[in-house]
Amino acid sequence: MTLTGAHVLVTGAGRDTGRKLALAFAAHGAHVLATARIQSAAEETVAQIEAAGGNATPAVLDLADPKSIERLTVDRLDVLVNSGARYLAGTPSPADMVDTIAGGATGTILLTERLLPLLRASNRADIVTLISAAGEVGHHRSPAHPAFYAAKHAQAGYAEILSERLRPDGIRVISLFPPDFVQDGRRETGADLTAPSVVDCVLFAVRQPRDCFIRSFCFEQPAPRP
Repeated sequence: MTLTGAHVLVTGAGRDTGRKLALAFAAHGAHVLATARIQSAAEETVAQIEAAGGNATPAVLDLADPKSIERLTVDRLDVLVNSGARYLAGTPSPADMVDTIAGGATGTILLTERLLPLLRASNRADIVTLISAAGEVGHHRSPAHPAFYAAKHAQAGYAEILSERLRPDGIRVISLFPPDFVQDGRRETGADLTAPSVVDCVLFAVRQPRDCFIRSFCFEQPAPRP
């Protein structure tokens, strides 16, 4: 299926994987609403999209702030990409832990719930969430802080029940569970998973005909290096 003319909202589009997702959707003909916590970051993503001949609009969105979610203006939506989430490691402050869980868990849920009416009005609605292998049951290999694990398990649980309940309405819910990955690198056997490969998985899933429902992508964890 073509993405030409589709309206796509990408959270966390101000940098790294979120920006790569926004650029990729625009390159395939979608109109992208690129959201980021900082206006200038969203505008830089849009500038890169427009320089490549694509179509995009910047918007400020802080997933850890319910009022920011309420203020977001969206008139039409076909694909929601939940890629905005704060990674947390080391010894964070209580405020850092609150921010991580509020943005990754509560923010993802509040935003998705708010946009469901628009998705129900689309004939090609998809909800894509970049979760993490940290959201898989029994996964312990990421050095991320337990608060990050908690946020990702919340995303996974929400996506699972949402998939079951929205499937009769024709809305596909697609979850990705990549291990910790690098933004750029060698895309070959033995190398770390890269963000472009994760982006390719997202594009593959949303471009499938509507009889094809890819519910999740689970990735092999790279073997530990000696």
